[in-house]
Amino acid sequence: MKLFNAQRGMTLIGWLLTLVLIGYFVLLALRLAPGYLEYLNVAKTLESLQSESTLADMTTAEIRSIIGRRFDVNDVHSIKPKDVAIDKQRGQMIIGVDYEVRAPMLGNVFLVTHFKKQIEAGIR
Repeated sequence: MKLFNAQRGMTLIGWLLTLVLIGYFVLLALRLAPGYLEYLNVAKTLESLQSESTLADMTTAEIRSIIGRRFDVNDVHSIKPKDVAIDKQRGQMIIGVDYEVRAPMLGNVFLVTHFKKQIEAGIR
């Protein structure tokens, strides 16, 4: 009876299960991180448009050209400038994106993340 009381710690199977779970979550983080980092660049690009003083005088094509150049500099590949919605309403210019990024997990299993960002810039 004393032998069972003296044993402490995890078994080999317990350690293996713990390592498998840790490995799974690390793999998940490594697969999702690039999409989130790219979204941060997309959001930064859209927010930088709010400080543009000549935005109200620009055409939609000129705004898309600026966005395209900034996407190139920030290495954004999941979304193209033509996918950015640009709308002028009631004295406001609304610029937004709504897209998803698919990252392969294992085999034919994918991780899908959906991103949405919208900014409003005042028209003078």
